[in-house]
Amino acid sequence: MWLSPLISDGMVLQRDSMVLIWGKGVPNKELKLTFMNMDYNVLVNDGGGWSIKLNDLEPGGPCDMVINHDGDEKLIKNILIGDVWVLAGQSNMQIPIGRTLDLFEEEVKDADYPQIRQFTVPMVYDFHKPIEDLSDGNWVPVTPDSVNSFSAIGYFFSKKIYGKYKIPIGLLFTAIGGTPAEAWISEGSLMSFDRFREILSMCKDNSYVQDTIMKENEYNNNWYHELYEADEGLRDAPWFSEDYNYNDWRDIQLPSSFRGTELEPIRGTVWLKKEINIPVHLAGKEGKLVLGTVIDADDTYIGGVQIGNTGYLYPPRRYKIPAGLLKAGKNIITVRVIMTQNIGGFVTDMPYYIKIENEQIPISGVWKYKVGAITKSQAPTTFFQYKPTGVYNGMIYPLRHYSIMGVLWYQGESNTGNPYDYKELFETVISDWRKLWNRKELPFFYVQLANYCPWRLEPEVSGWAYVREAQRQLMKLPNTGMTVTIDVGMYNDLHPWDKKSVGERLALWALNYAHGENNICSGPIYDHMSLDDNRIKLHFDYTGSGLVIKGDKAETFEICGEDEVFYPADAVIEEDCVIVSGKEVIKPYKVRYGWADNPEKANLYNKEGLPASPFITF
Repeated sequence: MWLSPLISDGMVLQRDSMVLIWGKGVPNKELKLTFMNMDYNVLVNDGGGWSIKLNDLEPGGPCDMVINHDGDEKLIKNILIGDVWVLAGQSNMQIPIGRTLDLFEEEVKDADYPQIRQFTVPMVYDFHKPIEDLSDGNWVPVTPDSVNSFSAIGYFFSKKIYGKYKIPIGLLFTAIGGTPAEAWISEGSLMSFDRFREILSMCKDNSYVQDTIMKENEYNNNWYHELYEADEGLRDAPWFSEDYNYNDWRDIQLPSSFRGTELEPIRGTVWLKKEINIPVHLAGKEGKLVLGTVIDADDTYIGGVQIGNTGYLYPPRRYKIPAGLLKAGKNIITVRVIMTQNIGGFVTDMPYYIKIENEQIPISGVWKYKVGAITKSQAPTTFFQYKPTGVYNGMIYPLRHYSIMGVLWYQGESNTGNPYDYKELFETVISDWRKLWNRKELPFFYVQLANYCPWRLEPEVSGWAYVREAQRQLMKLPNTGMTVTIDVGMYNDLHPWDKKSVGERLALWALNYAHGENNICSGPIYDHMSLDDNRIKLHFDYTGSGLVIKGDKAETFEICGEDEVFYPADAVIEEDCVIVSGKEVIKPYKVRYGWADNPEKANLYNKEGLPASPFITF
């Protein structure tokens, strides 16, 4: 007898719905399922499959299920009945609590919510056909030991709802970093987008996929091997050693980008050193090195001992300093920065310090540097989980029998490079998944892209603004809801740390849908405009108790005439509308608001404290 990994100890079943329990057995033999003092009998079909329907389960638990078949008995323990949500999208949904500890370490360290559980769907892609069932996975409750691996958004979403209603919550965690929308669409639906036909055809060639993976693995291994061999800092007298003399190294102010310095064109390694002084009362104690974010990779040492390393650009560097390593007086931090493809640097406006107990020792300022090796830029790696339809087949289709309350989605960053069909792609995701679960209005609550722009170098055309606009427009679909996060992003981090605000704002939509509340779920959403002489009057939904400007005046409003050349505009609130004008535009035609990758000055809100969505009028 075989059961889906979803049907396992600790599972959460969807309340007040039709729940399917399914598996495989011996054809044409009886199977008996016992659950909540009820017996269910079924005959395994000729193909070896069977399924049993459980209807209108009331929230609660824990309880057990027993399945008997052909002399085999399976006991499934600790089952809860509550609300099940699919967590979907890319890295910002995937980011775990462990990546948010700078903000929430104290809040989550004792987290113990056994009735909030997460099932992590294994990352699998298939370009030939949908996969029938999952091959692995298990249900994990929130405990102090497990919480750091939970989706941060999923955790804060669940905690807000569970704290109010005490109904169990199950999370089906499917998000995969870097995936574009087309990766989550079925092949049949994707064929209406001509630009994906060629790459999907290539991915159906197993030899192409396998050869590409093999050759790129070999190339990357050789690239790092050659870099290691060429790095002067790794020779007989390694530069990370405690007694290495670096008096002739040059000065550099950190944190900063290497842009505009002699290091800008270098791909390879740069070694950096910083001397710090540790007070006697802190010497020998365990600590933590908070090293902001480094571009691209790093190996980090204190006193000649490696305390951590990170192999790619995005994660914050937070390295444990073991007890006994720090000495009273002079200590030396050494960072070997590896630039694979990007201009290197220590990202600005990030924290840089050593923390011991409740004291912080700053490490920003003048560092010493020397180039270790110069090589060619590392070629990009092909990630096949990003390719069209693959993870839909491997991760979403196998969930179709599992009854859910709805979907929570955070995705779009990987479509900002080609944003012009994102509205159609995302709409196809929604319609595809609703067909898969056979629910025409399956709740689909999603996060609009936050603000982000490395080093505040705004591009001429904002792909992020186009994706946000597509997301705004799709609120017109039934049973969708959008969480605006324009105020919680970070210009210097693709993965903003404040996942609590995001999760709790998503929860507002779920509280309305699943529990009949009447929350204002969103900040102001542009609805339509009207002309008023040489001004444009903007009308909004979700104004709540009224519109407000945070600050002295409205920011990031722009206006244009029919030439569509936009100029900064004046904007004032008039009841539940905003009146926009500009001295450069006599006959106004369009208005846009927050139209940039990083519109961090956008300051239109409702009185409930929720930010307005960026938009452009048509």
